[in-house]
Amino acid sequence: MSDAGLHQSPDLAPGEEHASVRLRVLGYVVGLGLAILLTATSFFVAGTDLVWQPSIPVAIIVLAIAQMGVHLVFFLHITTGADNTNNVMALAFGLLIVLLVIGGSLWIMANLNHNMMPMDQLMQMQR
Repeated sequence: MSDAGLHQSPDLAPGEEHASVRLRVLGYVVGLGLAILLTATSFFVAGTDLVWQPSIPVAIIVLAIAQMGVHLVFFLHITTGADNTNNVMALAFGLLIVLLVIGGSLWIMANLNHNMMPMDQLMQMQR
């Protein structure tokens, strides 16, 4: 076993073993700047009349996806490298679980709404 693997900093993503502290901090600062820019842009889009009103939800969704990408790349260090396969698989599994929980909840609520008796009939049954 070589000494190179024993002195790896836990804050580094695989493939960044030789990056200096200055480059790592610069990456975090760039990520922070992009995240702030995307957040400010989404607040601007939501609060202005300069954007066509029906396109506001689409613009906010696009900005949210872009911000998720910034967080994944700059802060979670998810890359396309061969060493990141486990991270990508864990992220995909987490997204699957979230989608199943949200989709299942919406499905149950829609089914309950469809099968529930109207409120006026419920009130008449209680009398």
